[in-house]
Amino acid sequence: KIAVIDVDGIILNMRSSELFGTGENPVNLFVEKLDRAEADSNVKAVVIRINSPGGGVAASDIMYQRLLRFRLARKVPVVASITDIGASGGYMIACGADTIYAMPSSITGSIGVIVQLFSIAGTLDKLGIETKAVTSGRFKDIASPLKPISEQDQKLIQKIVDEYYEDFVAVVDAGRPNLNVEQVRQLADGRVYTGEQAKAVGL
Repeated sequence: KIAVIDVDGIILNMRSSELFGTGENPVNLFVEKLDRAEADSNVKAVVIRINSPGGGVAASDIMYQRLLRFRLARKVPVVASITDIGASGGYMIACGADTIYAMPSSITGSIGVIVQLFSIAGTLDKLGIETKAVTSGRFKDIASPLKPISEQDQKLIQKIVDEYYEDFVAVVDAGRPNLNVEQVRQLADGRVYTGEQAKAVGL
């Protein structure tokens, strides 16, 4: 048997919303399918078919780590196949495979981390609306959209982003032995690549 496991859509560790109820949790589904493949001695290879722009850092990392554990446990070929898009967290998961394939027109890369901050405090001021957070600590309301974005908030969040980024660079470095860590850093500026471009630069 060759097990084919799909990674579709945004990667979040929660059930997806559907028109008539809730759908599957993509992280749980991925782990369950790998568990089944690991327990089946007739499975002689695994294909991870990816069509995802990425998603949550923790969700992507869980799936990547589980794929690594499968490879160590079973020692059968594991291939990542990027179809339309395998970017950000989708590319992180692909790095857990032995080999990555993509269409020339696939979109991949986007190696990096983003935390989007916004504030509506100025709009509230104009409307004469005052907000006040009662917290147990000075940073409990960090990045609240109801207050101006402070320099201290930005610094704290930047530290988290930098840590996640270093982890991502390490994942790509481990998964692409033809590249050294400095080469990975040069490629990991958040940009996307076509499959053709990604192949040319070693991703």
